[in-house]
Amino acid sequence: MKREQFIELPRIRDRKGVLSFIEAGNHIPFPIASVCWKYGSQYNDSDIHKAQDEVIVALSGSFTLLLDNGKDGRSHTLNDPAQALCIPAIMSYRLEGFSAGSTYLVISSASSPAGLSVCGETDRNQLKTFSVEDCVLIKFPLIQNRAENIAFDIKRIFYIYDIPPGQTRGMHAHKYCHEVLVATNGSFRVELDDGTTKKNVVLDRPDYGLYIPPGIWATETEYSSGTVCLVLASDVYDAENYIHTYSEFKKYRQHEN
Repeated sequence: MKREQFIELPRIRDRKGVLSFIEAGNHIPFPIASVCWKYGSQYNDSDIHKAQDEVIVALSGSFTLLLDNGKDGRSHTLNDPAQALCIPAIMSYRLEGFSAGSTYLVISSASSPAGLSVCGETDRNQLKTFSVEDCVLIKFPLIQNRAENIAFDIKRIFYIYDIPPGQTRGMHAHKYCHEVLVATNGSFRVELDDGTTKKNVVLDRPDYGLYIPPGIWATETEYSSGTVCLVLASDVYDAENYIHTYSEFKKYRQHEN
């Protein structure tokens, strides 16, 4: 890739809101090595990035991205969560003109010096029966909210936005997929259930993520206005990975399938 290009992302809309997603090897031309999310108010105008291929998405609000390849400059306005801008490593850029409440996602082909603390995915043939006690909060660096200290490689990123008041989402479990949920904007409550014990967690800070391992029934409720729920997942979408009914979930847990 010699110049920037826009990538149209899925926009799945229903009465519960809108979901867009990005999968490595599908929507972007490189493995996901680093993920962070920032606010316009956090951005330093002197920052210039040019070390790796990157994808930029406006999760909320709008801003202007100024590009420089050493020969000429171009600018683009980002204001659509279902549209990503892919920038090759040979180009530097800076961001400016943030609207109020702007949040943006940066996906990179090379990790920062801190990097992702990857422990590897659970062997599917030796899948542990996780409990709600394994659902823990992960603290991210406050300045850049970089996804560190998570126990899996990120294969899929999705985010939910434009969520109407009073809606409930989730209400399913995964057989193999590990996830981390983050409230990049607003807040919501996560109800967790391992078939025996239940636990509630409120997410209301962008520098904390909730780790949810496989085999946990999760329901998201009490979304505040303007909430954006960001999810980092260990697997690309696979319909066979989902448990959609609670009765099926109870059988799954009882038989440890």
